[in-house]
Amino acid sequence: MWDPTTYLTYGDLRARPFHELVARVRAEAPRRVVDVGCGPGNLTRTVAQRWPQATVEAFDSSPEMVEKARAAGLEAEVLDAREWTPWADTDVVISNATLQWIPEHRELLRRWAGQLPAGAWLAMQVPGNFDAPSHVLARELAASDRWRTRLGGAAPLGGPDTVSGAAEYADLLADEGCSVEAWETTYVQPMDGPGAVLEWITGTALRPVRAALGDADWEEFRGELGERLAEAYPARADGTTWFPFRRVFVVARTPRPTL
Repeated sequence: MWDPTTYLTYGDLRARPFHELVARVRAEAPRRVVDVGCGPGNLTRTVAQRWPQATVEAFDSSPEMVEKARAAGLEAEVLDAREWTPWADTDVVISNATLQWIPEHRELLRRWAGQLPAGAWLAMQVPGNFDAPSHVLARELAASDRWRTRLGGAAPLGGPDTVSGAAEYADLLADEGCSVEAWETTYVQPMDGPGAVLEWITGTALRPVRAALGDADWEEFRGELGERLAEAYPARADGTTWFPFRRVFVVARTPRPTL
């Protein structure tokens, strides 16, 4: 289960990569714009504002997120991205911090590039910080003798093959005939206090761990991880904790017809 409230705790920090991604999509009058993994819908609404003439299609695999999006007035549906096929009028596809949850997402990108109409835009952003202390420490704790059995095989999201680098994604989509712009950005995020990094990953990477543990074990796991994270990300005297966060961006355009 996703908790939309926890996810939106750092809404401004989570929104910045989305806006920088969409800014590079130079579609003028798209017929249909799709938000793959719309979450609570707060960012999808900005897409509708940018392209008011377009049909906005939004979906997410989380019923909790879709319920939140619908409550905000967005027409969203519960759907797994692996089951989605673009309509013939789909001119823009946006996926923000979603595809890292799908191991076969590289094949999805290839398939979508081949299914989209000529001149369509495909834009995606994924976190690229799975080798950061925040995630390494969480994986190490989950794999320890103390927790491995209790977790029953569940583990925090992330590993060396979870996502690719910008150049690899650029190659992948260029091989499908697309023109591609790809880049990486490391945001040095200011967060409030030593527990902030734990709260950040609680809403995302630690979801599989939370689902596998009862309340008491979950609080114990969080307590142990919180101590390790406080050492890795020490707070400044003013209470601020710097949290470097790498993200990978790709904006591709399918081949336009030859005149």
